[in-house]
Amino acid sequence: MTERLPADVELLWDEFHQTVNMTSDELRTWLLTDASGEDAFTADPDLGLPELGQRVVELLRKRKVDLTADDVKVMQEVSDYVADRTANPPPAGEQDEGWRRSLMTVGHDPLKP
Repeated sequence: MTERLPADVELLWDEFHQTVNMTSDELRTWLLTDASGEDAFTADPDLGLPELGQRVVELLRKRKVDLTADDVKVMQEVSDYVADRTANPPPAGEQDEGWRRSLMTVGHDPLKP
């Protein structure tokens, strides 16, 4: 029998999954594409992928009952980061690719409905 998660972790799980609107495969592909930049993939196995983005991919593939304390910290960090970045978006009509890219690195595409 599995233990129930604390209510605050249950709420954070829901918030995280509402905030992160990219699938694990979409995010993984984005991270790999973004890391390659204009050039082809390097021989470096790490490819310089953002650690937080990698953790989000892992989290999206986890079951709620398998969460660790570190996973909870990552979910909170991502939720807070996206909330902070989306609280002051660039003015309408102005393209700010850096703003969007920074959000997509943690699995939130602001252009996705």
